[in-house]
Amino acid sequence: MLKIILSTFIVVFLAELGDKTQLATMLLSAKSASKLSVFIGASLALICTTIIGVLCGSFIEKHIPKNLLNIISAVVFILIGVFMLIQTKK
Repeated sequence: MLKIILSTFIVVFLAELGDKTQLATMLLSAKSASKLSVFIGASLALICTTIIGVLCGSFIEKHIPKNLLNIISAVVFILIGVFMLIQTKK
């Protein structure tokens, strides 16, 4: 259990560094007199989106076989990569 917690923390922490959520939180903090309020609001928002992700993941796990999910994930990531390459050339 501790291994899952630690690996999830590392993955989410690294994914969140420098993303639009962190930038928005920095901007809100710079404009607000209450840094604690910004921290609490941003933390609650991340908790809520994480709950949605966990619930969706649980639903997907029950209804889509793991091997099919791996194939779908791979195809989606490849399509995103191709789309990004096309957008960069414009």
